[in-house]
Amino acid sequence: MSDTATAIIASFHLVRYETLGAMRHMAFDRPLLRATPGLRFWRLLGTGKGTSMSLGADLRRWALFAVWREERDLDAFLRRSPVPARWRDEAVELWQVRLRPLASRGAWGGVDPFAPAGLPDGGPLGPARGAGGARPRRTDGPVAVLTRASIRPGRLVAFYRSVPAVDRALRDQDGRLASVGVGEWPAARQATFSLWRDAEAVDRFAYGAAEHRRVIGRVRAQGWYGEELFARFAPYGGEGRWDGRDPLAR
Repeated sequence: MSDTATAIIASFHLVRYETLGAMRHMAFDRPLLRATPGLRFWRLLGTGKGTSMSLGADLRRWALFAVWREERDLDAFLRRSPVPARWRDEAVELWQVRLRPLASRGAWGGVDPFAPAGLPDGGPLGPARGAGGARPRRTDGPVAVLTRASIRPGRLVAFYRSVPAVDRALRDQDGRLASVGVGEWPAARQATFSLWRDAEAVDRFAYGAAEHRRVIGRVRAQGWYGEELFARFAPYGGEGRWDGRDPLAR
């Protein structure tokens, strides 16, 4: 991600409904999202029951991750689109946050969601962009992290056997404010969205938690992922409730 992408923002929306029948909205909302002005990249995502990627699904809750050309496009979506209007009318719990990208590397479905302004929206991932990404810009406040992976079919068993230990380590990690496993269909496309007290807390888990380091070592050595994306954000403008509270409230 280039530092020139200052106008681009992302958003994360976590929606819980009372009944399973509300899952039909995932199908109904797709054409509306495709037609939304300024929406560069988006994914509707199911959610897991744990704090990280897992096979257990919470069928009453789902998420939208979105990348916007600029903030006023998100503002217009929230004011005018029938999608968030339905959330407000029908959801029993809704939490959403705005995300200023700090750094990213990798791809999602073969594209860079955070391509700088001037490149095609969600355009193809260039080879140099995929090689590393810039060092994260530092922020003094909370940090949001999105990790996403497309797991090779032959590595699915090993991956899901590793999840419980990493899930426990993440759940017990000092400085974690909230986290949720999210994913696309099929189960080989998984992600985790997490909120942290600060960048130091993220680094302690990423580089200091023994179980997490061990699994990442296996991921690299055995080539578990066909594609991956890692992104950090400065979260702001959070509102609503996530499991009964706003995790960013001080």
